[in-house]
Amino acid sequence: MRTNISFKHINKLAIPALIAGISEPILSITDTAIVGNIEVNGTESLAAVGIVGTFLSMLIWVLGQTRSAISSIVSQYVGADNLDAVKNLPAQAIFIITSLSILIIISTYPFAESIFKLYNASDVILSYSVDYYRIRVFGFPFTLFTIAIFGTFRGLQNTYYPMLIAIVGALTNILLDFILVYGIEGYIPAMHIKGAAYASVAAQFLMALVSAYFLLTKTEISLRFSFPFNKEMKRFVLMILNLFVRTLALNVTLYLASSFSTRYGNEQIAAYTIAINLWFLGAFIIDGYASAGNILSGKLLGGKEYGLLIGLSNKLIKYGIIAGSIIAVIGAFLYFPLGTVFTKDPEVLKEFYNIFWIVLAMQPLCALAFIFDGIFKGLGKMKYLRNILLFSTFIVFVPVLLVLDYFNCKLYAIFIAFTLWIAARGLPLIVKFRKEFLLLSQKD
Repeated sequence: MRTNISFKHINKLAIPALIAGISEPILSITDTAIVGNIEVNGTESLAAVGIVGTFLSMLIWVLGQTRSAISSIVSQYVGADNLDAVKNLPAQAIFIITSLSILIIISTYPFAESIFKLYNASDVILSYSVDYYRIRVFGFPFTLFTIAIFGTFRGLQNTYYPMLIAIVGALTNILLDFILVYGIEGYIPAMHIKGAAYASVAAQFLMALVSAYFLLTKTEISLRFSFPFNKEMKRFVLMILNLFVRTLALNVTLYLASSFSTRYGNEQIAAYTIAINLWFLGAFIIDGYASAGNILSGKLLGGKEYGLLIGLSNKLIKYGIIAGSIIAVIGAFLYFPLGTVFTKDPEVLKEFYNIFWIVLAMQPLCALAFIFDGIFKGLGKMKYLRNILLFSTFIVFVPVLLVLDYFNCKLYAIFIAFTLWIAARGLPLIVKFRKEFLLLSQKD
């Protein structure tokens, strides 16, 4: 039976994946908006959330690559109609990745102050960063557990349950943010930035519980760890290692952006925090179609349906550019109101308005890059993704940032470098994909 790549079926996967995907940036944006409006040291609190968010994103993206690896392998076996051969792989992957997350907690918790000094944090911002991190890091294992289960569902061609899990987590976080950050007079004291951290950890814990429930009750996949390792464990580990290197390169980009903006001053790092969180939101919205590409490309490869694979890529290019353009238009329409959601500080708003147009302009480019990222992950081509990210980071982003920083462009330097970085990621993937699969599709 040929795989369905109709507009309706693609959106059946993409829209729930979109909703699930924006849960993480919503968690960060909620913290950003609520913390940025704290009456005491709101700007410093906002900066601390931005710095810690950058570091946590690095950790999550490095170890969270299990989602893509599991999804790729499971979807290929679904396409080949041989799911039984990999039923024990998700439990083994989850055990490994959560064990690593506990080691990371042990190795970073005592050195939180030293870590955030590397981000140029100092004084009040440094103190807040340490407080916030030492609470939020305990949600790390729960996040990785949930991400791995999301990958399993994606491999099974199901984005509905991850969507429900993400909604539960986002709503819980928003509710607890208001309660714990601002407090309830006479009942719960205002905990400020620590309250935002506790809210995030509680939401992550709840998401992990709901994830386990749905996996065990709605699929034939077990969470029971057992030996021997699945025969695909070697390929899984190689995928993870390639994605690990790729993600380190990605996080060099985010680290430099955060570090340079912090060096420019409190207003600049606060403005950068708002802009980068909105950029993440746009990226995760587009990621709905990237997820559909990830899910369907693995299945099409497993079933050797190369003609449909080319057709899928053509459709996703069109949908992604349209989605990216809509995001840019909505952002332009809400250009000034958006900033005031996060802060009332006029100096921060000035810096944010100066560069937000660049974030909006790059959205269609982001669509192409993220969609083909998803397709290549579904195909299991992690080595090529690794090489492209190394090129775009060290040959494009870093030199552009250093040159523009030399000319004192400040936040302009960061976001212009981001734009060229995105272009260098996306265009080579399109060329490589069409070169390889157009020929195969002619034989399909």
